[in-house]
Order: sequence, then structure tokens, then C-alpha cells
Amino acid sequence: MSGFILGEKSKQLQHFTPEGDRIPTTFIKTSPCFLVSIKLEETHGYCSIKLGFGNKKNIQKPVLGELKKAGIKVPLHFLHEFRLSASQLESLKLTVGQEIKPADFFKVGEKLKIIGVSKGKGFQGVVKRHGFKGGPHTHGQSHGERAPGSIGSTTTPGRVNKGKRMAGRMGGERIAIKNLQIIEIKDDGILVKGLVPGFKGGLLEVVTSK
Repeated sequence: MSGFILGEKSKQLQHFTPEGDRIPTTFIKTSPCFLVSIKLEETHGYCSIKLGFGNKKNIQKPVLGELKKAGIKVPLHFLHEFRLSASQLESLKLTVGQEIKPADFFKVGEKLKIIGVSKGKGFQGVVKRHGFKGGPHTHGQSHGERAPGSIGSTTTPGRVNKGKRMAGRMGGERIAIKNLQIIEIKDDGILVKGLVPGFKGGLLEVVTSK
């Protein structure tokens, strides 16, 4: 069965294995997380569940109405749908307004896929953005150490091809990291082996890795 929950990147730590190896870990805070709504194939054309996470002082009125309909008093601000099959939805036996805990879906040792928005780096050159080597640093070189070099063709096609790796905006993209192993499960979060995308406090989607 696939597991799913919403959370935020809390803190990056380090732990030691029984063999004495040091590993990087990340704690993902998953409380409060509630089931906001359930969609059925008969009424909506597909099956899914919508989860809500986070406590925020001011939220939009449509979201407030949706939470009030579900009987949730916590002002959640991060809502996300997870698509399921009819058989999966029937086997879960969830009710609207129920608080979702990590132990409901996950076990220690399982591997997760964690999706978030990467840190924004602003406008960067080709050396940082794409790992280019740059030009020579000696023999008369004056100002091209981090230059991209030639970007165009000759007469044919006579233009810069689409998709050419050049300088530009870096980061701020939706990133999925797969196969992060669960080290520990708590009531308010999950400790995973490895690092997750985004900044501290960034919102994350956590699902079972296939």
C-alpha cells in the first residue's frame, strides 16, 4: 500500500550507524496534518484524497470554508491531493477530518520519495549552473575564466539551438528525491537518511517510493 503525508523540512542532523558510520539525516515535521476531503470516481470522475498541513494565522476564505466543511478547526494552509485507485481508497478506511500520523502509513526501514521546491540561487553563470570547466586561466587570458565559450553554429543553422546550456535562473524548481530510508518515526514527524530539497521550513510531499 502506498503511504502519503505532508510536512515541512525541520532540521538537518547527523547520526551514527551501529557500524560507526556517520550519515546525514533530515527531520520532516508532519504535524498538524488532516484529511480535508475524499473524491470518488462516481461523483468526481477519479479517486483521490486531499490532505492539509501547517498552522497559519491568516488563510484564504475558500480554504477556510473547506476546512469548516470537514470539521477541522486548525487553520491549515498547505493543501495537496493524492490520486489513488478505487481499491486503494477502499482499503485505507479513512474519514474526513481525521488527523494523519506518520505511523499510519510508514514503517522504519521503508524508502520514501520526497518532493519539494529547491532553494532559489538567482541568476547564475554556466560554471555554477551547469558545472562547466571554464576557459584557460593562463597564457594571456584576461577575463574569460568562467565564460561559456562558443554558443552558436556556423552557417547552418546560423542560430543558437534551443535548450543550449547557458547562464540563467537557477533553483526554485520542483524536485523529487527518491529512495530516502526512514530511520525513525515519531508522532510529529519522520527522520530520514539523506537530505531533502528546499530551505528550512519548506513544504514537502512525502510518498512511498516505488
